Amino acid sequence: MKHIAPGAFALATPLAAARPRAVTPLGVRADASDPKKMLAELQTAFESFKAEHDAKLKAKADDVVVNEKVDRINDAVGNFQKAIDDLNAKMAAGALGSPNGDQGKPRDPEYSQTWASFFREGDRSSEDYLKAKAKEGPRAAMSAGSNADGGYLAPVEWDRTITGKLKEVSPIRQNASVVSVGGAGFRKVFNDRSVGSGWVGETATRPATSTPQLGILDFITGEIYAFPFVTRQILEDAEVNVETWLGDEVKTEFSRQENIAFLSGDGVNKPFGLLTYVTGAANAAKHPWGAIATVNTGAAAALTADGFINLFYDLPASYRTNAKLYTNRLSQAAMRKLKDGQGNYLWQPSFAAGQPATLGGESIVEIPDMPGVGANNIAALYGDMAATYVVVDRRGVLVLRDELTNKPYVGFYTTRRVGGGVQNPEPMRALKVAA
Repeated sequence: MKHIAPGAFALATPLAAARPRAVTPLGVRADASDPKKMLAELQTAFESFKAEHDAKLKAKADDVVVNEKVDRINDAVGNFQKAIDDLNAKMAAGALGSPNGDQGKPRDPEYSQTWASFFREGDRSSEDYLKAKAKEGPRAAMSAGSNADGGYLAPVEWDRTITGKLKEVSPIRQNASVVSVGGAGFRKVFNDRSVGSGWVGETATRPATSTPQLGILDFITGEIYAFPFVTRQILEDAEVNVETWLGDEVKTEFSRQENIAFLSGDGVNKPFGLLTYVTGAANAAKHPWGAIATVNTGAAAALTADGFINLFYDLPASYRTNAKLYTNRLSQAAMRKLKDGQGNYLWQPSFAAGQPATLGGESIVEIPDMPGVGANNIAALYGDMAATYVVVDRRGVLVLRDELTNKPYVGFYTTRRVGGGVQNPEPMRALKVAA
C-alpha cells in the first residue's frame, strides 16, 4: 500500500471496495457511484491542498519534498474534480437514471432487439432470409433499407443515441450552438454596422450618410468516418451487446476528432477551429466583425490572478450571463494556486452534483486539447460559447454494413458530416500567456 504522509490527505481510510473507483495519485479512490461521497472527498482534498500550499508560501523555500507533496495533492484534487465533471456531463446528456441502469442505450426495446439482430445477421428482410423463414409464419416488417452489399441507413433512434454520447465527451459541442441543415453547408449574413448619422439644424442640408454593407460566412461540412472490421463469428457468437460496443467506439473516436477540429481545425474537409479566429491566428480576418480579442496574463510564462480578472472584465457585460471559462486540466492545476488581493483562492471545487468548479466565480469547462501554460500560448478562452461558435450537422450518423469487401470480415462503415466555425467573435475572449 502506498504510504500517505501525515497531514497530506485526510482520506486515508479505505472506502467501499465493491464499486468501480478512480485511483488518485495519493492512493485514495473516488467512488464514482456515490456523488455525495465524491464531493466530500473533493472538499477535503482541496482543504488539504490549501493548507500545504499556504505553508509552502510562508516558508518561502524551494523544498523538493514539499513541492512534490503539494503537487501530489493538487493532482488528487484534479482527479476528484474530473470524476465529478464526468458525472455532470452524463447528467447533462441525460445518460443517467434509466430504470435498468443502461447508459446511452436506446429506450425502445423492440428497436434495440431489431438493431442488434441486424448487426449479428444482416438484413433479415432480404428475399433469401424470407424464403428460409417462410415456414415460421408472418413477422413484422423491419424499417430498413438494403442494397446488394448490405447497405443500411441508421434509424433515427440510433442517431440520437450517438449524438447523446457525443455530448458527454465533447465539451465544445455541448456548449456551442448546434444547427442541423439539409444542404451542403450553412450560410450566415452579417452587416458591418457602418451606418452613419449626424446632427443638423432645422433648415440645413442633409448630405448622404454611410450605408452599412453586408457580408456572408459559409460553414461547409466535412465528413468524418470510421471503418472497423470484425469476423462474422464474433457477430454471431458474441455475448456482448454489439450496438453498444459500436456506439462506444464511434462515440470516443468521433468526439476526439471533433474536439480537435472545433478547437484548431483548418477548415479543409473539417470545421474551422475556435483558436484560428484569435487575433494573430490564421483566420483572424475571416469574420466581418474581426477576430477574437486577446487579453495577456501579465507574465511571460505563467498564469496570474490579475490576468484572469482582466479577462473576465474585458468581456462586455451583456455576454457574461452565459460565459464560462474553457481550459485544460494542467492549466487548472496552475489556477488552483492563484489568490486574490485578500489571500482567497480563486479556484473553488464543485459544491454539489451538477455544478462545475469555478475560478473567480466563473464556471470552468475542461477542454483537453486546449494549449497548456507556455509563452505566447492561448491557455484559456472565456465567453458565451453558444453565441460564439456554431456546429453544423448535415445529418446524423450513417452506418453501412459491408459483408463483401473483406470476407470473412464484416465491416461497419460509419460516417458523420459536420462543420463549424465562429459566428460571432465578440462574446469570446482569449487569455494569452504574455507579459
